[in-house]
Amino acid sequence: MENLELVLDDLDFGEGPRWHDRRLWYSDFYQHRVYAVSPNGERETMLDLGDEQPSGLGWMPDGSMLVVAMLARQVLRVVDGEVSIHADLSEVASWYCNDMVVAVDGTAYVGNFGWDIEADHGHPQAATLAVVRPDGTVDAGPGDLLFPNGSVITSDGRTLIVGETFGQRYTAFDLDRNGMPGSAREWAPLPQSAPDGCTMDAANGIWFADVALSEVLRVVEGGEITHRIETPQTPYACTLGGADGRTLYILTAPGAGSDRTGTGDGCIWTTLVEHPRSGRP
Repeated sequence: MENLELVLDDLDFGEGPRWHDRRLWYSDFYQHRVYAVSPNGERETMLDLGDEQPSGLGWMPDGSMLVVAMLARQVLRVVDGEVSIHADLSEVASWYCNDMVVAVDGTAYVGNFGWDIEADHGHPQAATLAVVRPDGTVDAGPGDLLFPNGSVITSDGRTLIVGETFGQRYTAFDLDRNGMPGSAREWAPLPQSAPDGCTMDAANGIWFADVALSEVLRVVEGGEITHRIETPQTPYACTLGGADGRTLYILTAPGAGSDRTGTGDGCIWTTLVEHPRSGRP
């Protein structure tokens, strides 16, 4: 495992990293923007949401971008620079929305906090995953999830795996032909960890940002940790990208919460790993 290389700083709080169109895309909660970063570290603003906080990112089959609007509890759709409301999640999401994974057909799976974490950090409440159809209609997916966060869809499109930050586990759901998750099963227990943003590789391992241990870990089904990477700051998200899919991008910050606004001391780091990216995102 190579040492971490600093790609970019001046982030307030980066989340939702995705490799798309030969660049790294990510959201910054408190800069209220979606950015794209070229391999040489040049950053371009792709979307400015004003007072809204962007989070999870994904793309529809037609190439239009989906963006989670955290505070409004919506999924926005961006077509040729024009922003519209793709889905209203307020009937499903009990508090701010967060990360999202988008399937090949455009079905999106969106998590939410479950409760006001900043006002009452010590008493997590279960959340329901929102299932957003390609036409923007919304179904209530699995409930009883403790802060559903980074999620992946396996390369065959048949399984959704959801990280539960406060549940300290990855939970898997078989997807039916309509993309609806079935019964839950534990994919990997993580009793010492708090999984945040994640990405899957071609050997069916999940790299995830562990906000409890301030490391990025790789876990396989059953819970075995195969790799650990210490990070200079707390990691909150990661994704695989690069020309061959083996570059692991890691987004870090000294802490979380709205007091991150204007700090600019978050960072993006990279390292090379053995297995390339696979599945979604």
